[in-house]
Amino acid sequence: MIKQFDRSDRRILKFPAVNPCQGVSPATLLVSLTILSRNILNFQSTCFATQKRNCRETIRQISILHIFFEEICAGELVLSDSVALSFSELHLTLQKIRFLLEDCTREGARLWMLTKCEFLATQFRILIRAVSTALDVLPLSLIGVEDEVKEMVELVRRQSRKGKFELHPDDVSAKKLVLSILDQFEKRIEPDSGDVKRVLDYLGIRSWRECNMEIKFLEEEIAFECSACQGREVPFLSSLVGFLSYCRGVIFETMDNRNLDESQADFRSNMEVFSCLNTEEFRCPISLELMLDPVIVSTGQTYDRSSIQKWLKGGNLLCPNTGEKLINTDLVPNLILRKLIRNFCAYNGVSLGRLGKQSSDITRTIVPKSPVASESMKFLSMFLTTRLAFGTSEQRNKAAYEIRLLAKSNIFNRSCLINAGAVPPLLNLLCSTGSCTQENAMAALLKLSKYGSGKRLIVECRGLTSILAVLKHGLTWEARQSAAATIFYLTSVKEYRKLIGETPEAIRGLVDLMKEGTPCGKKNAVVAIFGLLLLPKNHHRVLEAGAVPLLIDILASSEKVELLSDTLAVVSFLAENVEGAFAILNSKSLHLITGILQSSTSQTVKEYCVSTLLALCINGGVEVVALLAKDQSLMASLFSLLTEGTSNAGKKSSALIKVLHSFHETSSSRWIISSSVPCDLAIHDR
Repeated sequence: MIKQFDRSDRRILKFPAVNPCQGVSPATLLVSLTILSRNILNFQSTCFATQKRNCRETIRQISILHIFFEEICAGELVLSDSVALSFSELHLTLQKIRFLLEDCTREGARLWMLTKCEFLATQFRILIRAVSTALDVLPLSLIGVEDEVKEMVELVRRQSRKGKFELHPDDVSAKKLVLSILDQFEKRIEPDSGDVKRVLDYLGIRSWRECNMEIKFLEEEIAFECSACQGREVPFLSSLVGFLSYCRGVIFETMDNRNLDESQADFRSNMEVFSCLNTEEFRCPISLELMLDPVIVSTGQTYDRSSIQKWLKGGNLLCPNTGEKLINTDLVPNLILRKLIRNFCAYNGVSLGRLGKQSSDITRTIVPKSPVASESMKFLSMFLTTRLAFGTSEQRNKAAYEIRLLAKSNIFNRSCLINAGAVPPLLNLLCSTGSCTQENAMAALLKLSKYGSGKRLIVECRGLTSILAVLKHGLTWEARQSAAATIFYLTSVKEYRKLIGETPEAIRGLVDLMKEGTPCGKKNAVVAIFGLLLLPKNHHRVLEAGAVPLLIDILASSEKVELLSDTLAVVSFLAENVEGAFAILNSKSLHLITGILQSSTSQTVKEYCVSTLLALCINGGVEVVALLAKDQSLMASLFSLLTEGTSNAGKKSSALIKVLHSFHETSSSRWIISSSVPCDLAIHDR
C-alpha cells in the first residue's frame, strides 16, 4: 500500500514525502509513479514567477520518465522485485518534486519564493540528483521496453547527474532590488515608485487583489511562526508585509470597483457566517483554549493536537469527552474547523500566537516587529490620511477601506494612523451619501477607537454626534452595527459613559438596533449598553428606553451562545437594583432564565443566570423565592455549578441554595435576605 500525504495540511517549503511500504510490489509502485509524474506534467502550462529555468528543466526530465512508465504499463510487463528499490526511491523523490513545484506556483507566495530563491535552487539540484541516484540502481536490461525508450531514460540519468540547477540572474537581481527597498524603508527613505513597480511586475503582481493575497499569505506564515513559538522569521516576514501593505495602498491606489465590491462582500459574508457559529466549539475540550491545530480522534471528537498528545502520553487511552476507549491513537487533522478558526481570527484581527505568549503576539504589542514594518507603515499612514482629506470621492473611499484593513491588523498600525491624523477626515466621511464610503469610514473608526488616543480624538473632534447619526440612520446595517461597537469601546472611559448616557439619542439608538438589527448588530448594541451600565446613573435611562422587553426577546429567540451570554450579563446587571429587578419580573422571564440555566452548556451563560436569579431574589422579595423553590429541577443545576463552575459561579450558586433552603424552613422573607445572603454577593462582579 502507498500512502499519500494530504497536501492541504502541508506548510510551504516542507516536503513530508511518504516512503512506500516495505514489500510493496513493483506493479503497484509503477501505477503510483505514473500518477505522480502525470501530476508533475500538469505544471507545464503554469506560469512560474521565479525559478523558471529550474522548473522547466525538471518538468522536461520527468516528462521522459512519464513516457517510460506509460510504456511499461501499456506493455503489461512483469517486473522483477529488483526494480522495486529504484521505483521506491523515485516515488519518494517525485513526491518532493511535486511539493516543490506546488510551492513555486502557490497563490500569494511569489514574493516569499523570490526571497528564498537560493534555497529553492538548492532543492531542485538535490532532488534531480536523487532522480539520478535512483536510476543508477534501475536494472533497465530487465525491463522489456523499446531500446529508444531505454536510451531516453539513460539520457535522463546522465543529464540529472551533470545538470546545473542554478540561480537565475533575473531572480538574483529582483531579490537584490527587494532588499534594497527594504533597506531604504529602514533608513526612513521612501523608495522610488519605479523600483517598487519593477519588483511587482517581475513577480506578476499586477492588481490590488493579487497584492492583498500576498499579504494574507505572509500573515499566515507569521501566525505559524508564532504558534510554533519559533519567531526566527517573524521580523523579515513583517518587513515584507510592511512593504506589500505600502504597495497595496500606494501603488495599487486605483482599485477596481469589482475588487472593492468583492472585498466588501467578503466582509459581510464573514460577518454573517461568524454570527451563526458557536465559537465555544473553537476551544479545545481539554485546555479550553482556542485550537490552533484541531485533530479528530477515533471517537470522532476534536481536540487541539498539543493537548490530546499530552493526554495520550500520560497513558490515557479513553476519549476525554465521551469516556469511550480509543481504537487507535491516530490523529486526523480537522481541516475544515482549522480553516474556520483561522478565518475567524483573521476577521477579528486576532493572532494565532499561543495564548499566554503575548510577547509573540503581533496584534497585542505597540512595538513593530521590524524597523521596515514601522517606517513603511508611517509612510503609508501619511499617504492615506492625505487622500482622506484631499482625494476624490473614489480615493477617499479606497483610503478608508485601506485604513479599515490596516487598523484591524495590530495596535502599532492604529497608532501610526492616529498620529498621522486619520481620525478627523474619517469622521467627516460619516455624512457621506455613498453607503460604501460611510461603511468603510465607520468600520475604520471602530478599529481606531480600540486605541486610547483614538477614543480621545473621536470625542474631542465632536465625533460622537456623527457616530450616533450613523447608529440611528446609517445607510447599511454594517455601518450601524459598527457605530454601536464604537460606542462600546468609548464607554471604557468613565467620562465618556456619562457623556454618552446624557445624549438622548444614544441609548434610544442602541435599543432600536437591538430591536431591528442583524444578530451581529444586536450583539454590538447589547455590549454597548453593558458598557453604559458601568455608570449607575445610566441604569434608569436604559430601563426608561424600554430595553428589558427587547433583552428578554433575545433570550427567548437566540441560540447563539455569545449573544445569550452578553444579553444575560446586561440582565444580571439590571437586576441588581430594585427598579431593574421589577422590570425583569414584569416581563415574565423568570421561567425563561431558569430554563436557560438548566439547558445551556456554556458555563458563562449559567453563571449569569445564577447571578440574575440571586439578584431577583434579593430585590424581588419572597414571591420570587417562592416561585423558584417550586422548581425542583433548579437545585440540581445549582449543585452542578458548585463542582463544575468557576469559583464565582460556585459562590453565587451556594448563596442561592441557602436562600431556597431557608425558604423551606421559614416563611420570613426578611430573615432569608438578611441572614442567608452574604452582602458582597449582592453586587455584580465588575
